[in-house]
Amino acid sequence: MAELPQSGRARVGYVLKVYPRFSETFILTEVLAHERAGTELELFSLRHPVEGLFHEALAQVRAPVTYVPSEGIKAEHLWSELEAGLGELPGLAGALEAARGEGARDVHQAIYLARVARARGLTHLHAHFGSVATTVARLAARFAGRTYSFTAHAKDIFHQDVSPVDLERKLADAAAVITVSEHNLAHLSGLAPDGARIHRIYNGLDLDRFAYSSPAARAPRVVAVGRLIEKKGFEDLVEACAIMARGGRSFDCRIVGAGPLEGRLAAMISERGLEDRVVLLGPRSQVEMKAIVADAAAFAAPCVVGADGNRDGLPTVLLEAMALGTPCVSTDVTGIPEVLRDGETGIAVPQHDPAALAGALEALLEDGELRERLAVAARGLIEADFDAESTSARVREVFEACASESVPVSVNGAAGASRVRLR
Repeated sequence: MAELPQSGRARVGYVLKVYPRFSETFILTEVLAHERAGTELELFSLRHPVEGLFHEALAQVRAPVTYVPSEGIKAEHLWSELEAGLGELPGLAGALEAARGEGARDVHQAIYLARVARARGLTHLHAHFGSVATTVARLAARFAGRTYSFTAHAKDIFHQDVSPVDLERKLADAAAVITVSEHNLAHLSGLAPDGARIHRIYNGLDLDRFAYSSPAARAPRVVAVGRLIEKKGFEDLVEACAIMARGGRSFDCRIVGAGPLEGRLAAMISERGLEDRVVLLGPRSQVEMKAIVADAAAFAAPCVVGADGNRDGLPTVLLEAMALGTPCVSTDVTGIPEVLRDGETGIAVPQHDPAALAGALEALLEDGELRERLAVAARGLIEADFDAESTSARVREVFEACASESVPVSVNGAAGASRVRLR
């Protein structure tokens, strides 16, 4: 059994596919909340960032970041890492059985991470998203004799490319699993073996950075924020804007974000003669995004389930809009109805229904009292359930419970018993 460091608190290694990633503000918020509480963290990124866009709050992160070797991994690199691991990781030869069928790069990164985790006294590994980050964290934890957990979001559990067998194995091997909505919790509970510990913990917001302001007197502006991809439903939003324009409604719409559908959306805006009403603003920093959202009379999140099964779990930008006092219109995708309660904390419309979306937006644009009533209730819900100080405290409780366990690593078997797939 691998020896665990003697410490009164968990020392956690966060395993992320890419850090930092512009769209993953919820991870940044979580890390900063942990650090304010005194948790010792290290961050491990499996790939280098390529976006070139970073949020200002990144400068506040104190945790060291290690970029795990990822490029140009060949057979000789894997064997070299394996040789080093056999000298440093007790029981690695037997533990390699867990790597059956996994890619060579993932196994190489897992051995590297396991060696670093033991050398630096990390007691627990946690991955965000149940895809490659969890693949590496699962193996590294097994190799190092540590526990691991992961947070499951949406694409990593619902996309058509997700292997049910792989996901079920990760659920079974994890000391605990966190997911971001009751909808996800029900889905994962149906896949997990009896006794699996799955916790619903919402992504939190740093509410000090999202001050409420009344929407009652705001100009007739609609705003939407997100990657320009199918699941965000922005094509339906452009169609809704066309309906409102034909009806003579006075308004403008701003869409913040970048993505592969930018050309398609720009063409739709042009074809429908909306150039003076609908503007694609491109990506913006969180500071800029907050100002844009806080200036709008309505926030649109017309989320849909994509043809490939991809969908949002519970969009952080929706929570941010609710915190800022901007009344929201959204759909019934995954966890959204848990926060956007029709007629109480927002307005719900069916997926792929531009006419209903247009009607809901018009109702908000013309009725300041309705905007105020929905916004006040939404802010109250966010304060009650989505304060990052509270949500991150629950995450830390999970970490502490996991790290108090020790993971036996097999001392039987041999490296040759495992099949590692080169790719």
